[in-house]
Amino acid sequence: MGKPALILASQSPRRRDILAMSLLPFETMSIETKETLDPALSIEENVTHIAYEKAVAASTLLQGQNTIVLAADTIVAKGKSILGKPTGFEEAFTMLKSLQNRSHRVYTGFVLLSANKSHIECVSTTVEFEPVSDSEIKRYLLSQKPYDKAGAYGIQDPLMACHVRRIDGCYYNVVGLPLASVCKALKAFW
Repeated sequence: MGKPALILASQSPRRRDILAMSLLPFETMSIETKETLDPALSIEENVTHIAYEKAVAASTLLQGQNTIVLAADTIVAKGKSILGKPTGFEEAFTMLKSLQNRSHRVYTGFVLLSANKSHIECVSTTVEFEPVSDSEIKRYLLSQKPYDKAGAYGIQDPLMACHVRRIDGCYYNVVGLPLASVCKALKAFW
């Protein structure tokens, strides 16, 4: 049996682009799972649990194939408060307003799953924004429409990138996939 194929269980263009930087060959597949947060679990347990459910769903569809499935989930947290994907402009505006001039954490849980091995990990990064005026927040939301992003922002987005005061941890984790941690974990699978 040859080297297993790497499958990214995500249609996120951001995760696909980050993983492509590894220069490893991989394919993507779309997985639909409920991304329900369990209040009895910690943030780290929630993101790894959601990533694990995605990985298992993909592995079930690929059953019998020589694959390594990579799945991930990202959450933005301000203290104990979790900021998911906003439902629209107003919620996104409120989220971004609450994140300015203070730090918050971005958690990405990722799972690697093959026929005989698994790896589960959560990586967190601290981000701090400069103060952002209401008009700058509106301009960002209207131009970038970050409604598919946890916390209502993409650190790599034009305009928002101008307001990052400090980052402590993996930049790519904030974008959606902690590449160094993933590559390190993958070494055990090959």
